[in-house]
Amino acid sequence: MANDSLETLLKTAADLRRAGDPGALAAYVQLLSLHPDLPDSWYNFAMLLRQARRPFDALEAYRQAIERGLEAAEIAHLNRAVIFSDDLRHSEEAERELFAALSLKPDFTAAMLNLGNLFEDRGKRQEAQDAYLRILEIDPSHVEALARACSLRKAIGPGDPAVAKLAEALRRTDLGAGDRASLAFALGKTLDDVGSYEEAFAAYQGANRLSRASAPESTYDRAAQESLVDALIAAFPLDAPKPRPVVGQKPPIFICGMFRSGSTLIEQVLASHSRVTSGGELDLLPSLITETVVPHPQAVAGLRDGAFAQLAGRYLENIRRIFPEADIVTDKRPENFVHIGMLKRMMPGARVVNTVRNPLDNVLSVYFLQLHSRVGYALDLEDIAHYLSQERRLMAHWKQLWPDDILDLDYDKFVQGPRPLTEQLLAFCGLEWEDAVLDFHLTDSDVRTASVWQVREPLYRRSSGRWMNYEKQLGSVKAWLENQGLI
Repeated sequence: MANDSLETLLKTAADLRRAGDPGALAAYVQLLSLHPDLPDSWYNFAMLLRQARRPFDALEAYRQAIERGLEAAEIAHLNRAVIFSDDLRHSEEAERELFAALSLKPDFTAAMLNLGNLFEDRGKRQEAQDAYLRILEIDPSHVEALARACSLRKAIGPGDPAVAKLAEALRRTDLGAGDRASLAFALGKTLDDVGSYEEAFAAYQGANRLSRASAPESTYDRAAQESLVDALIAAFPLDAPKPRPVVGQKPPIFICGMFRSGSTLIEQVLASHSRVTSGGELDLLPSLITETVVPHPQAVAGLRDGAFAQLAGRYLENIRRIFPEADIVTDKRPENFVHIGMLKRMMPGARVVNTVRNPLDNVLSVYFLQLHSRVGYALDLEDIAHYLSQERRLMAHWKQLWPDDILDLDYDKFVQGPRPLTEQLLAFCGLEWEDAVLDFHLTDSDVRTASVWQVREPLYRRSSGRWMNYEKQLGSVKAWLENQGLI
């Protein structure tokens, strides 16, 4: 009878998990409370807990799986590392988990790749390069390791061996579009490094076409984006309520704007202040809003003050759990410009830093960046320009609503002379001046964006005006932006 009961519980939990049924969590709780010595079930339970945004519980479930004899325990260590790194921003614990995985399986290339990524986030260039080269020793055909190893180093000239290696790999016939896209982006970066701009642009064009082919669902609907902005403006009209800041509520400093507009640099400057902890690209705010305000933004009209306060409480509790020792945290997620209306109702005292940049440099930089497939507009220059125009339109509305609580910070002006704008930034955030903020490149904080290496160097200006290397290719986009009054 006991065995029948166990088999029934196992089948029920597994069926619910495979069906994506929310009841799977409760089924695993029941199963494991009665039969705790089931490492595979603890592993499956851990995956569900992470999907349910319960990272601490997921870590414990993975620990139970390992301690109870999970086969291939190195995978559980890898998954724990991802939670520590991506969900909790605990890079040292993530590193320990990855080394634990490699101690069990020294040729575990997935753990090595994650270790290389983690070293990059932490500014350890040589260690990252060593990790990628070690992968290539084990598996010379490993595409991602080759792309990252080549992208990590500065090419030394047109004859740089990375060009030939990447071109040769792109000729392979056994690769899917996604792998080929990674190689093509790395080739574009290498050719741009050495000033071969015609060839670089062609490589980036190919990379974006391959990205599109690898994720055909990643399209950008210009009309839908305009409708979203219209709906957000309607949901938060100019006469919308403007509650007073809540006494004792301590919101993060929100940093948003277009991708590649300088937000990582500004976060690193703030993180160099003794009172500020870098939060990076947290998904807490968009997840909370999209899961609870349905449909968004139309459902905003039905929310009462208590609902906004409840959402703020949930958000701030998550911040405290992830950063328990922090005084002030930055939440730097570029797309949060969409949610400024909600965050200002949830946390009326919140301050928002909106980074802006020369539109042509911004468009080009997004096009040259391999973003997640969900960012469909990034694959086409004219789509990027359109998205930028809608971001500017929405930001203009938010600034009409909260003119004193949103600071536009111009990247190009900042790199020309950082001191005045840094003083303005700190004053806006309520922070006293500290000389360390001008030495931001020395700050030991994780950086999980494509700007990881730029912000670890002293300030440079070479990214401003970069579009002029590609003036011919940007002709139609430049004309469109001019027609929109954006340049």
